[in-house]
Amino acid sequence: MTFRRQGAFGVAVALLCLNGASGVIAQSDVLDLDRIKRATVFIMQARQNITAPIITCVGSGTLVSRDGLILTNAHNTVPNANCPGDLLIIALSVRPDEPPIPLYQAEIVQADEGLDLALIRIARTNDGRLVEPSTLALPFVSLAESDEPRLDTTLTIVGYPNIGDDAVADVRGTIIGFTAEPSGGNRSWIKTSAEIPGTMSGGGAYNQNGELIGVPTTAPVTPDSPESTCLTLQDTNGDGQANTSDNCIPIGGLINSLRPASFVRPLLRAASLGLGIEFLTASQQQQETTGSPTFSGLFFAPSVNEAGLPTTTIRSLPSGSTSLYLFFNYANMTSETVYELRATIDGILNPTFGLSPVRWSGGRDGGWYVGTSEQPLPNGLYDFTLFINGVASDSARLLVGPAEPAPSFSDIVFGVEDIQGNIAGNGFVLPVASTVSARFIYRNMVDGNAWAAIWVRGGAEIPGSRVEEAWTFGEQGTRTIRIQAPSGLLPGSYRLDLYIDNRLAATSNLTLAGAQDGRFARIFDDTHFTTADSVEEARTAAAINSFSAQTESIYALFDWQLLAPDTLWTVSWYIDDQLFFEQTLPWSASETGENFVMRITGRENIPDGTYRLELKLNNLLFGSQSARVGIGQLPIDRFSNTSGVQIIGTIFDTYTGTGISGAAIFIITEDYSAADFLRDWNQTQVFAEAITDRNGRFEINRLLQPEIQYSFVIVADGYLPITADGVQVTPDDETLDIPIYLTPG
Repeated sequence: MTFRRQGAFGVAVALLCLNGASGVIAQSDVLDLDRIKRATVFIMQARQNITAPIITCVGSGTLVSRDGLILTNAHNTVPNANCPGDLLIIALSVRPDEPPIPLYQAEIVQADEGLDLALIRIARTNDGRLVEPSTLALPFVSLAESDEPRLDTTLTIVGYPNIGDDAVADVRGTIIGFTAEPSGGNRSWIKTSAEIPGTMSGGGAYNQNGELIGVPTTAPVTPDSPESTCLTLQDTNGDGQANTSDNCIPIGGLINSLRPASFVRPLLRAASLGLGIEFLTASQQQQETTGSPTFSGLFFAPSVNEAGLPTTTIRSLPSGSTSLYLFFNYANMTSETVYELRATIDGILNPTFGLSPVRWSGGRDGGWYVGTSEQPLPNGLYDFTLFINGVASDSARLLVGPAEPAPSFSDIVFGVEDIQGNIAGNGFVLPVASTVSARFIYRNMVDGNAWAAIWVRGGAEIPGSRVEEAWTFGEQGTRTIRIQAPSGLLPGSYRLDLYIDNRLAATSNLTLAGAQDGRFARIFDDTHFTTADSVEEARTAAAINSFSAQTESIYALFDWQLLAPDTLWTVSWYIDDQLFFEQTLPWSASETGENFVMRITGRENIPDGTYRLELKLNNLLFGSQSARVGIGQLPIDRFSNTSGVQIIGTIFDTYTGTGISGAAIFIITEDYSAADFLRDWNQTQVFAEAITDRNGRFEINRLLQPEIQYSFVIVADGYLPITADGVQVTPDDETLDIPIYLTPG
């Protein structure tokens, strides 16, 4: 370290270095479990009551910024039927070996209920006083830089193992597999060998470098289900005792599934920038369900294509296979429905290929899959059972092992056929027309096999579309079939089912939307941005592609055509090519219209940057537009760097050598001196601060940058203060552990 105009603090550090006790630790090679535990919080959702808050749900969370941003689950923070509270109480471990102490209240800033992730921010002290985020200096963790965790990676899961009566704890395990879903592809979930208590849901899972790679996630099933796990904490009915007549808080059973850190990044980016997206055209809420949630039509596929559809259907897999996908239909689902997959091999439960209870993220009706990849499947007889809210719904069986080749259909692709018989288009979204062609591959067929093709729209077979006949096209090759309607096919979602000998052999989905533009669909038009004082004015305002700094809100508008209600579409927002918002939802506006309106807002104003809106169907891009705000890129915040020097240390009594608890360490920004701070005690001058624990230990929770000169102020009751100006660290250091001595005064 180098120091200019060294004060007493600088002398203390210089003496440390002269004595050879550099204390430098390679942070990237050490799992700093103590720091992680101090960054882990206990969350209590509650509802206000005249005497005391009534706890409605509990869980764990992790501080991901020094100013009080907390990552956790949505199911125990966002109000819902199982967790109906309107108050979030945050408890921290003041001492790591003791239960947490309620210190703050928080508010929700970002949430994705389908992914079951939420970001909440500390907003008040527990007695209701407002907290300015910039004044906080809390311990926090960083997300892993790599989104590619590997099998057998050692994990440490940190959270609260009980209902707040115990200290924060850690559980060890390894990555044993990955679970696929349409919500996030082949790594929608990380599976671990660790047995994680339900109250650790929302906490953190860390690699050996101390980086957060996943969030333990489960969703307790409804309290009236036979598999429910809940606890009674309070006398909520006023009869003087806490028993089964009072509110039961759902905590769930053991967890073995983690949401990867990659799912967190867009939410964290939006929360850090204070960005929000509003849909101002039509209601984006799901239609009311008309019956109980159900699963049906289970079948297996060995792989999925780029649209997330099965390549073929199977009843067995050969030995050595490493991927398997269970497809099924669903109806009457909501974002609060809890679903689970249990897998057995030869009658023995195998959690590697199952999924613990989690919130539903697929919408009301449609098709879904749960799969596994990158993990060899042992030979045996597999039974898969799906559960809804803790109750078994449907099951399917598959054999893995040696098997004879069987007739098969695979790789259905839809398109527009030219006069030479070639299929053109993007394969899964086509313009509304009178004819659609489908091409598929066939193998191991025998002339005379019975086969059938059935076209389905809206869950019902299309009259006159069925083909049933004996196979006459040889052993292997490609085949093209068609569906026609002289008056034109209707826009919407279609499905083609292919059968061999009355067994489903292949199935795939198609969306018809938009006008024909050659062989492709034109669905969204005139996508543009503007500013206005109201939604009505935005609809007629001129398009703008460059906005001034300090713009408070921006409207995004587009026209659309031939888009049937309930068709799934995806909205994605980027800033400087970094995703910060994405949502897939059923279309709920009219079939054709103008000026669909969204609005992007900032916490105070919209940060400078280049913003891009993308509109997709079936993962295919059909609309895009960009605009600049201010200088067209996010300002570089030197204090947001993850590189720098970490300062930790211990403050001792000069005479007794014992640690001093409650001492305050303030690091002042380069714009002010220690004298400036001591004169005004202005919190806006503080870059970072810390308080020593009962042993005199402290940790500065922001990294110091080598090019910056800082001032230090250290004070403690009964001791002479220490000040220093012009303190500068060197880039060669990563962590400095510094002893500091205070003299009684």
